[in-house]
Amino acid sequence: MAKKLGKRARKFARKGLQTVEKQKRKQRTFFKRKPAPRGRGLSADAADEAEENLNHDQSVSQLYQNDGGAYLVETDMSNLFGEDEEEFDDDFSDSDGYLSEDAECPYISESKNENNSRDDTAVGTFQEENAEIKMQISKQKKKLDKLLAKDEEFAKFLESRRYQLERYDSMVSDDEEEGGEDEEEEEEELEEQPTRQPVTRTTLDVWCWLVTENPNSPALRSILNLYHDTSLYGAFTSRNDKSARIASPEVYSRVINFVLSEADGIFRTLLGVPEDCNAERIIVKLKNSKEWLNVGPLVKSYLTSSVKLLNQISDSMLLNFVLSRLMSSVVFLHAFSSLGRRLTKILLRFWSTGAEQLSTSSFLLMKEVALLLSSDYLKICLKAMYRTLIARCKFVEESNLKRIDLLKSSFMEITSLDVQQSYLFAVSSLQQLAGFVKQASKTKKKEDLMKINNWQYINCLNLWVKFTCLNYKESNLQQLFDMAVRVIFGVISLFTGPRFLPLKLKCVQMLNDLSLSSGHFIPVSSLVFECLDFIGEVTGKVDGAQESTIKLSSLLQVPKNLLKSRQYQEECARSCIEVLSAHFSQWSYHVSLPELSTIPLILLKRSHEKATAESVSRFIKRFIDQAEQNRDFIQMKRDGVSFSPNDQTSINNFLLPEKSNAKSSFSQFYASMLQNSQTRNMVP
Repeated sequence: MAKKLGKRARKFARKGLQTVEKQKRKQRTFFKRKPAPRGRGLSADAADEAEENLNHDQSVSQLYQNDGGAYLVETDMSNLFGEDEEEFDDDFSDSDGYLSEDAECPYISESKNENNSRDDTAVGTFQEENAEIKMQISKQKKKLDKLLAKDEEFAKFLESRRYQLERYDSMVSDDEEEGGEDEEEEEEELEEQPTRQPVTRTTLDVWCWLVTENPNSPALRSILNLYHDTSLYGAFTSRNDKSARIASPEVYSRVINFVLSEADGIFRTLLGVPEDCNAERIIVKLKNSKEWLNVGPLVKSYLTSSVKLLNQISDSMLLNFVLSRLMSSVVFLHAFSSLGRRLTKILLRFWSTGAEQLSTSSFLLMKEVALLLSSDYLKICLKAMYRTLIARCKFVEESNLKRIDLLKSSFMEITSLDVQQSYLFAVSSLQQLAGFVKQASKTKKKEDLMKINNWQYINCLNLWVKFTCLNYKESNLQQLFDMAVRVIFGVISLFTGPRFLPLKLKCVQMLNDLSLSSGHFIPVSSLVFECLDFIGEVTGKVDGAQESTIKLSSLLQVPKNLLKSRQYQEECARSCIEVLSAHFSQWSYHVSLPELSTIPLILLKRSHEKATAESVSRFIKRFIDQAEQNRDFIQMKRDGVSFSPNDQTSINNFLLPEKSNAKSSFSQFYASMLQNSQTRNMVP
């Protein structure tokens, strides 16, 4: 008689056999976008549009030749490092995490009347819910029938898609046939496991008391198994009948609260590790301790159940509580790296989509896991966080600016854990961004320019500019610095005209940041004056509702109807002066400031004369006065020194005490300008 395959062998067979590969190829072919036939209900224009979409999808990746070689240009920057989802997908079955229990563990049952009343209440609740669902379905069906009767084109459209549904149904039926054997095998596995009685609140209280008195009590395994049942509670599938052991909501909340609060301390007691012991000593203890042979399965059950629980609950307070308790036990993940990867996949979702507190808690736990596990895991984590962040940055509004900044700051902390590994990612990403610029410079086509004039591209560029600024002094990032500067100048050169002024100002600000972190001079004054030249006479005014919402921080391209509005031009003038002030502030104590400021001051005076709005003219005039005063101060100090321009040490030490104090008139002017800018951006 042939021997029955083990569980892991059956999983491998389901994933690796030729029949499965054939089915996957069928699905990939089905889900490719295809233009609908002209004779199946679509108009000629709609068919042409579908065909155009297909051609666009086929040209998403374009290979073109350049002096430096071949560049692969992708429209989606999140796919730069490929898909590594399989790195996080370790197989989890519902039986993972269960422990063998002691038959002598006490059970205390409730009376029959209490059980029957609870069952009757549950049945009545489900009947009411089913009746309500059926009523909603019938209402929706009536609405759809009315719509089909009124709109013939919509009816034809549904008819044209019927063949796709039929193909999908046939594929689903094939999957159900193949999955039937799997379900039978899993049911056989569940039948082999011993049946367990429902656990009442009284029984659970007794178990908790036994474990509190003696951590080695057999009741600990029963509590951990019940905790595992809570991780399946609410997952309404045919395989989750074990969750019926939870007799009431009180049992559910009690077991979660007890296990999460006490499990870490119990495990440390069983291992003989004090609570204030550092992670390195615990890891050594895990490797060399005989106690780990007995405690290890208990820890694995606890961690496995906690990871599953995170997928079942949605309450923010409970999620934060689970994450905080997992933070205390994160060191035990060193023995179960697969659980760490599974946990990270869940944490990435919370980090990118959860509320601020949940996002922060998820990131802190993810950072601890990255510090604990190997460098290969950190590499996978960096790729996953990058893809998640770039996908989140596709759309920017005033409401999500704070969230995107928080995600960027979190990503910067992860990159600082391994700067060299992050440097390789940054180089690959900037090469991709440079490929976009070179392609757009070559073709000047609208679709190539749109690959750059979008939030995903600008946020990606800004991300690696931040990385360069944070790590330039500690690491050798000169190549990355040069690449970033070239890409930014390339982006600025592609877009001309007043509508792209917000985009250009963001690029100039990135150049200021690079210059400040590296100490290298980058000529940005000419770029700012190009923007100031766009500010002309005010010929129109939009309504007050629109004016109050004009904020350059959430714009890359300005609508045409706002170009001549007074409020927009004032905002542009202020933004230009703020960027120019940041540039002047960096060199406000440098010995070469008189020469550096000569041409900008001349051009500023011309802009002041052209400005027709009084508020713009007054703002520019104030900056000119402060810049001239600072120039005269530096000129006076420079006239009193005797070193030559070749004495680099003396040049670096020029006005060093004054620079440290930052109490000059221009420094105070720039500080007040930054404060006003932050206040202005905070106003809704």
